[in-house]
Amino acid sequence: MLQLCLSWLGLGPVAASPWLLLLLVGASWLLARVLAWTYTFYDNCRRLQCFPQPPKQNWFWGHQGLVTPTEEGMKTLTQLVTTYPQGFKLWLGPTFPLLILCHPDIIRPITSASAAVAPKDMIFYGFLKPWLGDGLLLSGGDKWSRHRRMLTPAFHFNILKPYMKIFNKSVNIMHDKWQRLASEGSARLDMFEHISLMTLDSLQKCVFSFESNCQEKPSEYIAAILELSAFVEKRNQQILLHTDFLYYLTPDGQRFRRACHLVHDFTDAVIQERRRTLPTQGIDDFLKNKAKSKTLDFIDVLLLSKDEDGKELSDEDIRAEADTFMFEGHDTTASGLSWVLYHLAKHPEYQEQCRQEVQELLKDREPIEIEWDDLAQLPFLTMCIKESLRLHPPVPVISRCCTQDIVLPDGRVIPKGAHSLRGRSLLGSKREHQGEVTSGFYSLLGRAQKLHRAGVRHG
Repeated sequence: MLQLCLSWLGLGPVAASPWLLLLLVGASWLLARVLAWTYTFYDNCRRLQCFPQPPKQNWFWGHQGLVTPTEEGMKTLTQLVTTYPQGFKLWLGPTFPLLILCHPDIIRPITSASAAVAPKDMIFYGFLKPWLGDGLLLSGGDKWSRHRRMLTPAFHFNILKPYMKIFNKSVNIMHDKWQRLASEGSARLDMFEHISLMTLDSLQKCVFSFESNCQEKPSEYIAAILELSAFVEKRNQQILLHTDFLYYLTPDGQRFRRACHLVHDFTDAVIQERRRTLPTQGIDDFLKNKAKSKTLDFIDVLLLSKDEDGKELSDEDIRAEADTFMFEGHDTTASGLSWVLYHLAKHPEYQEQCRQEVQELLKDREPIEIEWDDLAQLPFLTMCIKESLRLHPPVPVISRCCTQDIVLPDGRVIPKGAHSLRGRSLLGSKREHQGEVTSGFYSLLGRAQKLHRAGVRHG
């Protein structure tokens, strides 16, 4: 039998059984992996020393908890960007460095890099995966390109124009609620909470043609979406729960899973009901009936979409895109609208100028509603909205993971494997969200003008 000498372990020759050889091979492989990871980690640490970092909160947790999703956290982040205007480094735990890039010149090499060089960082985006699936937010490569082409018709002016009536109706409901609360003596309102419900109400009508009345009564579906958003943000702050196995053992993880099922069941039911309608009615008849009601919702567009080869989207793909738009559409728009109101409240002279511009546009008009063609007739208000989006973009950062070294203009190098958060390019933020924020805010102001004439003042 083959003899194996282990004198270096203080053992004499022993019989080398297959299991012992397998154990040695496995241990050698594991040791090699650990040594390789250790070398890469320390090499990256050495190369990242050129990026400044604020004092750590804790030797083990690093900067975890330094920037919280609160007003104080926003002030802290603002101060950090002021102190380190080009960018800085944070440690999430002892072994996870995260680069925060701020200056446009520093961001540009990553912005211009291909998706293969700087793909989406799924460590963060992955928390959304069980909820949003492979929608546009999380997918990449050929699948992203194919879906993006198929979804382009959903943003045609002829489809978007009728949504103005939906926005006006949702805003009217919100303003009526504010008027009622004010008459009952409510001195304070959480604007973001009310506007979030308004945007969710609008989206359910635009995406599903569904009347939830969520602004006036509780909705399980809406509550689940708000709950899922909160859980994702909370999990992001708890590095020990980034592992799926551990997270789903916690009460939050179990509630997250239940909320996902509820949202998916709702979307699946709408898709199945709409699919049953299409074959029996026929696409031409279906489109004629939709033309009479002047609304073609997002589910309709997805069901009718085909790629260059004539292939349709699967039910799973449609659900992913619909859920993605419900999440991305409501939160970004509500955030953008809330900041616009905040900035106008801080500058009453500009608020009054916006009001006068709307008054001039809507004078002698009945009913007093903003229409699609009005959007180009409010230049000063448009500038205020754009400036608010510049100061507080709805999506302030996006995350990327570098698959190869990226050289910055000042000669510093972001090493392969590094994770980075980069401030959203201002132009990108405006182009992506300006349309929905602008339309929603014009609808809001149109209703406010009606109340103003009736003697109810809104700041």
